Amino acid sequence: MTQSNPKILVVEDEEAIRIGLEENLSFEGYEVVCAEEGNAALDMALRTHPDLILLDVMLPGISGYEVCRKLRDTGSQVPVIMLTARDEEFDKLHGFEVGADDYVTKPFSVNELMARVKAVLSRGRDIRDSRRTFEFGDCILNTESRILSRDGHELTLTRTEFELLAYFCRNEGKALSRDRVMQDVWGTEYYGTQRSLDSFVANLRSKIERDPHQPAHILTVHGVGYKFVL
Repeated sequence: MTQSNPKILVVEDEEAIRIGLEENLSFEGYEVVCAEEGNAALDMALRTHPDLILLDVMLPGISGYEVCRKLRDTGSQVPVIMLTARDEEFDKLHGFEVGADDYVTKPFSVNELMARVKAVLSRGRDIRDSRRTFEFGDCILNTESRILSRDGHELTLTRTEFELLAYFCRNEGKALSRDRVMQDVWGTEYYGTQRSLDSFVANLRSKIERDPHQPAHILTVHGVGYKFVL
């Protein structure tokens, strides 16, 4: 790696797990900073500007969900991978709703986690369209500045939401299968499910559609996936 190694904030209150993550990430060449408590994690994230956060859900102080939500409220697009012992679908979807980019259930293998870290950090590097600005409805997406505005007001997108919306814009009018979207946006190392993708789409619709229940831009193609209409 170069001297500008990605910085990863590890937020974990269990000492053995935290130390293990720090050692493995450092071995891979990442710069690692750590926090053990929710409020401290939020403060450190805003001060140190990490490239990625590994965020435990159950923390002293405020929960990982609340840390993620508050980060997104500040406009931060830093990718977040949630770490949790919970494996219920509701918990995973809630993590995506508050702005998480991925979700890893404990116990997890080091190899799996490292693959997810690399996949999340590499998202958005492959630009397939030279176009920089897309206008649809009352929205304007600028892929160079990474800004989405609606009626002249800037909207906050997570990093994953931005990559997904930019992908839809670049593939306007095409019927895209869920598998193809996940492959193209997240790559072969993505471990999410089609339900995870649907959750991200629902979040995007709530931000860009006048009526998210009757979308005019991100359309569902039954039996296939989605189609984006400018």
